[in-house]
Amino acid sequence: MQSHMKPQVRIIGGKWRGRKLPVVEVPGLRPTPDRVRETLFNWLARDCPQASVLDCFAGSGILGFEALSRGAARLVALEQHSRAFANLQLQAERLQISAIEVMPGDALDSIGQLRQKFDIVFIDPPYAEPQLRTQVFSLLEERHCLQAGARIYFEWPARESFDLPSPGLQWLKQKSAGQVNYAIAEWQLSR
Repeated sequence: MQSHMKPQVRIIGGKWRGRKLPVVEVPGLRPTPDRVRETLFNWLARDCPQASVLDCFAGSGILGFEALSRGAARLVALEQHSRAFANLQLQAERLQISAIEVMPGDALDSIGQLRQKFDIVFIDPPYAEPQLRTQVFSLLEERHCLQAGARIYFEWPARESFDLPSPGLQWLKQKSAGQVNYAIAEWQLSR
């Protein structure tokens, strides 16, 4: 007899530590692994409390839920795939989170509707569309969606190189794990 376990991700820290969230199977969706998230949120430990967070390619929602679990004040999650979007809404209701806004649609279109600035931004588009890392960041910069000192998370395949898309950014931390490169950069307002 074969077991048909639905894929899940686990929140690894904060008030919802150990909670499991179902992951819908959608092409290109790859939740950030536990090991990478643990390192990422160690890097962001001082930045999460009371932060305004934007997850540009929410997918399973694990990065945003992890930030909220660790004290972020607000999360805006952008997701274009209808099944992933519905799952994000369902998980927000299940966890009784009022501090989350899930926006349907393409990240590039959705950013134009944002009316606030963010302290932490997650940019990890599907690996098949690497140009989105730069396009999304450029649009956030152009639309003044970033607080001074904002932390920007980038994730990309280990086989690719990735240069910061703006002179207003500087690398803070970078690491590799398996087939993934990931890093935090700091946004500094251009003078």
